[in-house]
Amino acid sequence: MVPGARLDLSASPINLIASPDAMQPRSRLEYYVLVVLLGGLTAFGPMSIDMYLPSFPAIRHEFGASALAVQLTVAIYFVGMAIGQMFYGPMADRFGRKRPLLFGLAVFVTASIGCAFASSIATLVAWRVLQALGACSGLMVPLAVVRDRFDARDSIHILSMLILVMGLAPILAPFVGGQLLVRFGWRSVFWFHAAYGSVACAAVIVLLSESLPSERRRRDSVRQVLAGYAALARDRTYMAYVFTGGLYMAGLFAYIAASPYVFIELFHVAPERYGLFFGANAVGLISASQVNGWLARRVNPLSIIRVVLPTGACAGLTLLGLAATGVAGFAGILVPLFIFIACLGFVRPNTTALAMAPHGRVAGSASALLGTIQFLLGAGSATAAGALTTYGAVALGIVIAACGCISLLIHHAASNPQPVTRDLLVPPSGRPLGVLDALLANREEDDR
Repeated sequence: MVPGARLDLSASPINLIASPDAMQPRSRLEYYVLVVLLGGLTAFGPMSIDMYLPSFPAIRHEFGASALAVQLTVAIYFVGMAIGQMFYGPMADRFGRKRPLLFGLAVFVTASIGCAFASSIATLVAWRVLQALGACSGLMVPLAVVRDRFDARDSIHILSMLILVMGLAPILAPFVGGQLLVRFGWRSVFWFHAAYGSVACAAVIVLLSESLPSERRRRDSVRQVLAGYAALARDRTYMAYVFTGGLYMAGLFAYIAASPYVFIELFHVAPERYGLFFGANAVGLISASQVNGWLARRVNPLSIIRVVLPTGACAGLTLLGLAATGVAGFAGILVPLFIFIACLGFVRPNTTALAMAPHGRVAGSASALLGTIQFLLGAGSATAAGALTTYGAVALGIVIAACGCISLLIHHAASNPQPVTRDLLVPPSGRPLGVLDALLANREEDDR
């Protein structure tokens, strides 16, 4: 490796290395303030999706809309998140971290107020697109700030805490949304979004300093950015892992879109209690991701994927069978759902890491393209689940089973995808290296 060269895995979920001149917080208080601020920003995505899920029946009745039309407000949100990821990555590298973040937060606040004043389901859908484009900045930019400001050890700790916040949001958001719905009506959820975004915007102005100096900003042209995306799209191994993880994650998006209808309207769960069932599945996802973090340094990630994908596919097929027959009632829906969603805690981090491993020099573009494809797949699965609502809970089973099975088939159809060579994953000592070790080894090879 060239002396003095920077290790730069860019602003992606697996970026763990800051530049040698990283700006560490000057005090422990500043450290914790930054952690809380970045954690609050990463909660924008799950909060703005999950908090209003208990309001689906109320929105449907007020506007006289179909279940499909209301679920479209979730699917279109995923589309906005997909587009936003392609936008904020290059903008944060070109103009610094703070200005694009403040722009996104302003868009989010404006769109949230628009959602609160929506007079029809069509206007609500339109404002939700804009809300997603704003919320995306809170999902992307904090990862870049972590890269800029922390060394490897602190980055691992910070990113673990941010992932934990993203996991806690699905537990708390539906509960808070249900309470707001019962006491103040569904529009109060979006007023809460606007207030949250306003507080976050003020906190960023006061507490967050710019972490990317002008001399380190990139000036890639649009043509260069697009050429990088095209090269990634031609990488068969990269795309195999992207679609393996993306299709499995699409099952989660279908669950998010369809669960309010299935839980509240079909199985008569009270809106204020919906968050309890939704949160239980989030606990499974969090627990599995923590176990995966422990396993990643001891077991080849390919081995984890090959065990978990069939388990998830079987859970999806079981869900479909129990939903179609009605055997075991509501419990027959909840148990296989829990298993399927928990398996995502293993599938997503490992497929993401393996897809990104050979692309250290273009990690920002690789991360953005991965996120865009996954959110577009999520939009498709959410729309499909809504279009099949006439089939009741079977619709959810069909989409989740299809996502799990196709994800498994793509993984097996790819001719031995191996972006991380075996000698990197299993060194001569025989102790399997973790995903981070493999990424760093690949990055060092790139820089030579």
